[in-house]
Order: sequence, then structure tokens, then C-alpha cells
Amino acid sequence: MAGDGHRRANPFAGGGLDRATHLRADPRWLSARLSDPASRVVPVWRERSLVARAAGEAGTETDDAADGTAYTPVLLPPAALASDLEPPEDWIFLGLDGGQDGGRAVFAADVSGEEDVSGEEEREEPPSAVTLDGAGEFLDLRGVGAMLGQRDGSLLAYARAIVTWSRRHRFCGTCGYPTRPEQGGHVRRCDDEACGAEHFPRTDPAIIVLVTDGDRCLLGRKDIWPEGVYSTLAGFVEPGESLSEAVVREVREESGIEVGSVRYRSSQPWPFPASLMLGFRAERVGGELSLARQELVDARWFDRADFARRREIGLRLPGRVSISRRLIEDWLAG
Repeated sequence: MAGDGHRRANPFAGGGLDRATHLRADPRWLSARLSDPASRVVPVWRERSLVARAAGEAGTETDDAADGTAYTPVLLPPAALASDLEPPEDWIFLGLDGGQDGGRAVFAADVSGEEDVSGEEEREEPPSAVTLDGAGEFLDLRGVGAMLGQRDGSLLAYARAIVTWSRRHRFCGTCGYPTRPEQGGHVRRCDDEACGAEHFPRTDPAIIVLVTDGDRCLLGRKDIWPEGVYSTLAGFVEPGESLSEAVVREVREESGIEVGSVRYRSSQPWPFPASLMLGFRAERVGGELSLARQELVDARWFDRADFARRREIGLRLPGRVSISRRLIEDWLAG
């Protein structure tokens, strides 16, 4: 299988932040960094990220936002966060920005507020201390990810994914007791001494594949997508299954097509909430198109010529933030 190293990174990957895992177990060092004005905090509110328009810059035009607006993360010094937010000891250490051991510490903080007994969050709006009087706004990364720089997108995806995991594991899945953060927030340990279970961040592997048949490729459509959008086939890897087996199974289940020559292309962190997308290309070796209606509302073979006139035929591709778009464009260029 080919690796990612010789290719440009997908959105949300290739950030270059030094995760400095050796420092997670040093509580004195972490405590000092939590009060250091040079440190920076990435706030996450209801799984959204704080970003601001990058003045004077033009972003890459995408299918997600035609105005080409570029965004940049708003990173805060520790003192800027309001006192009623998540306590600093619960912030998650992401790593060092600017070089091993000598860079500034970067943390992630959940500023969503506590949940009431119904599961609804009490904080209906982001805390004013975090929004910096309108200097930034909390937006979904799926909408702005393609309009962030590589490092910025990777940092916000990292923060979103680990904050979401931490928030969803505040109680032990083994015994139900509350958990507490350890190792800079990368472990949550059960407070019940009789249990003491450790819970670690999880990543769910999912395959995403462009199926080809000579000079045409197979794309499918879900009913929840905007009109005209067709994308590559995808699905989660099941227990006891290899990646290539998952590709063959998912394609067969969703389209009735049998594939072979499964080739890895590249991967992408997908923090919605905690997936790793593993991109493949595969060739049709048999079968006829037969939809699994519970998965797709339509699937079609598209010739290369169809992409050159896609506006004319009403075909819309997935946004540039997705590895799906990358798989399609690489095939068209190849």
C-alpha cells in the first residue's frame, strides 16, 4: 500500500503540532503552563470552533462557500477565559507549538457549560469572555475546514475530537461512576477505587472508496445531502474485518458491485465525532448496480466527460474539505 508521506496532506491532517506526549505525565509542568500568559487555549463550544475572518486574505473557492472567505482560529491566553467555564485543570493539553520543549503550550477547553438532567445544555450562547466582543464566532468545521490553513485546520480538528470524547466520557462506561482527567486530559479514570478503569480517546476507522470501471467511476447520493451532490461510497470497518475486506463488503452492500484491486490512497482525520477516513480506489470486477435503499437514494456511473460538464448536468461534488473530493480529483488528474 502507498503511504501518505509523498502526497500533500488532506484537510485536518498534516498540522505539525508537537504532541509532546512525554509531558502529559508531568503535573507540575502542566500546572505552570496553565498559568503561563504565553500558553494558548483552543475553545470548543457545542462541538464548534472559534474562528475569525482573516482580514485581507482570500481563501480557496470551494463548493462549501463561494465567496472564498478565509478563516483563522482564535486562540486565547488562559486568563481570557471566564471564571465560570471549565476549570483549567480539566483543559486538555494538545502539545507544543513552535518546537519540541521550547514551544508554547496549547490546550483545548470545553466552554459548552454543564448539561441539565434532560441532557440539554444550559448555556444557550457562548460565554462573552470567549467571543472577545465579536472578534470571532463559533462555526462548524465542516463548513469552514476548507478555508483554513493546513496547520489551523489540523489543530481545530484535534481539539474538537478530543474535547468531544472527554465530554462524552465523564462517567465510567464500566460502573457508571464519574471519571477524572489524567495525563493532560488524554486519559479519564474512574473515581471508584474498586473499579479504577482507564478510558482512552477512541478513533473509529472508516473506509471511503472511489470505484472505477475503465473510464467511469461510481458515485452515490444520500437523501440528506444538498440537491445534486454525489460522493464516493463509505462505511465503518466492522470488528474482525481488514480494511480491504471492509471496502469489498461496503461496496457490495451499497451498490451490488463487486470490486478487486483495492489500493490505499491516503487518510484523513474526520472529527465528526471521532473517525479516521481511510481512502481507497478499487476496480469493478463484477456485479450490476443495485441500490441498498437504506444507504443510498441513488448511485450512478459517471464518465470523465460528465465531470467537464457537471454544471450542465446538475452534478455537484462533495466539498473540498472531504477526502472524497480528493479521491475524485486524483482520479480525474490521473
